Amino acid sequence: MSSFYTNTYNPDVLSCLANFSNDEVYTPPDIANRIIALLPQELFSDPNTTFLDPGCKSGVFLREIAKRLLIGLEQEIPDLQQRIDHIYHKQLFGIAITEITSLLSRRSLYCSKYPNGKYSVSHFENSEGNIRFKKIRHTWRKGKCDFCGAPQREYDRDESLETHAYEFIHTTRPERIFNMKFDVIIGNPPYQLSDGGFGVSAKPIYQKFVQQAKKLNPRYLTMIIPSRWFSGGKGLDAFREKMLNDTRVRELHDYFNSIDCFPGIDLSGGVCFFLWNRDNKGDCKIISHRGGNQTSMERPLLEKGGLTFIRFNEAISILRKIQSFNESSFAHGISSRKPFGLETSIEVKKRQSNGDVKIYAYPNNGYYPKSKLLRNLEWVNKYKVLCAKAYGERGEFPYMVIAKPFIAAKGSCCSETYIAVKVCETKEQANNVLSYISTRFFRFLILLKKNTQDATSKVYELVPLQDFSESWTDEKLYKKYGLTEDEIAFTESMIRPMDLNGGENNE
Repeated sequence: MSSFYTNTYNPDVLSCLANFSNDEVYTPPDIANRIIALLPQELFSDPNTTFLDPGCKSGVFLREIAKRLLIGLEQEIPDLQQRIDHIYHKQLFGIAITEITSLLSRRSLYCSKYPNGKYSVSHFENSEGNIRFKKIRHTWRKGKCDFCGAPQREYDRDESLETHAYEFIHTTRPERIFNMKFDVIIGNPPYQLSDGGFGVSAKPIYQKFVQQAKKLNPRYLTMIIPSRWFSGGKGLDAFREKMLNDTRVRELHDYFNSIDCFPGIDLSGGVCFFLWNRDNKGDCKIISHRGGNQTSMERPLLEKGGLTFIRFNEAISILRKIQSFNESSFAHGISSRKPFGLETSIEVKKRQSNGDVKIYAYPNNGYYPKSKLLRNLEWVNKYKVLCAKAYGERGEFPYMVIAKPFIAAKGSCCSETYIAVKVCETKEQANNVLSYISTRFFRFLILLKKNTQDATSKVYELVPLQDFSESWTDEKLYKKYGLTEDEIAFTESMIRPMDLNGGENNE
């Protein structure tokens, strides 16, 4: 029996497919098996267990589950062909995301893209078997799809083209697709759709697959999805809140670098996969994967105060020590996304005229009429500690986390390229703020909330406010909060030193 799949399939084919796309990422077989291994293994010895992959691309999940069932049911159904027929007809089901992936998935599972043909290892009366694909149309209202939010101008296409209206999430009654209940829902859903915004702007849709799967109320749900949902934003806030407060999420594997799961695929913020257990509530076993190493800890998904999910297990003891001081957050007083109401695209002057103030903007600094500032006019004649709103990094730690901050002169403003981290009355106070920001301690706490390149006020929420009548160093902060040698070593392994020399610092 074991030679059946070994001789029929070449797993390297599906491994290669895993490098194709950033939007619809194909799952390597070894990752599929790590996810399947989260499930209770007795499921594969039960001839009544049913499995659904609602976002089939290569068919790798169903194929790997089939392998386990073929072994697990050997005593129950000794005849190999009868066992294959039972598994394929009664236990494994899939919904393909495109016509091409439906053919690929059937080829992976049935050894034939047409399971009613002579080459299929299990004969079906129809050409789909249990892996279906229906071309679905978006439901447009006010220029957007009611179900997935796709913009009509992008996806209202000719009938011959793929609509990317995925069947599983384009219905209010997903239970009617197969008219049956499932014990396990598993898969790697599509991650995003273009939203028609500037450049390569896209909106996430993977959360809709997770939400729809929960509606079917399976015993177990496990999926691999981008980790960006940890910090919410762009349609993910409600999903984030529900997931982090759902005590049925019993195991979570978090990969800070997506390449550790998907070779050649770089997804900002990394990826994760989880096990949701309908009938078992409690703390979550969180396994953090970083640079080939991993740590494991059972803890609530939300720390004290419910502010955020902490990705690194080693950071928990540090954060708890800091929070025991009950200090105000540094985030209070940080400006909004547009400190003076000015967009990045504004035109700046090269020369100063009457009534102009200096403006820090991208790509060039210059001058701008003070009369056109839309908010916070009282900040113009104060010292402002500015920092770029966006800063991205990839690869191995240590990270800088944020761009170098600088002091903006009196008589100045900025565009939305920057946020005003602190507004100060004196130059000395502003320099003390800079000393704090430059510490590894400060930027380590930002890292715990910063899962994308954006560095808006919310990523500063875990940073405690200090007395800025004095300057700050890592040594002073480590001593104040009682960090151990191991905690200091971990902090410094994650964060690079920041040298503020050469930065913009204008009075």
